[in-house]
Amino acid sequence: MELDSIDRRILAVLQRTGRISNSDLSEKINLSPSACHRRVQRLEAEGYIRDYVALLDARKMGCPSTIFVEITLSGQADELLDAFEREVALIPDVLECHLMAGTADYILKVVAADTEDFARIHRQYLSRLPGVQGMQSSFALRTVFKTTALPV
Repeated sequence: MELDSIDRRILAVLQRTGRISNSDLSEKINLSPSACHRRVQRLEAEGYIRDYVALLDARKMGCPSTIFVEITLSGQADELLDAFEREVALIPDVLECHLMAGTADYILKVVAADTEDFARIHRQYLSRLPGVQGMQSSFALRTVFKTTALPV
């Protein structure tokens, strides 16, 4: 399915205001409520809209520190990559894991309460991941810009 300008407007609004009513959404994009509802259902069915979530405030949830961890593995065999990816997905403090091209094999986005909490996460989880040869952690000092909205 090709996205037209109306689909893109719907997606842009829903990315920023996921709880908007169909009536308000249809008003914003200048489409009848029934046509708007059908389009949203189609976008959901076709997988353009994956899910609806609540974005929580990390500071209020007790994990204001963001740490980016570069991980180098001891090898590139499929079995090692699969084992690493399986295990890292089980760590509750890891928000993102990306397989990389470049110096690091993976980059993780980790949240923690503070440096002591990160030390716990490092000891309890990260250092025990399969095939890890090296790790370098960088603490974010301040989040300058953050969004979950994709360009549409």
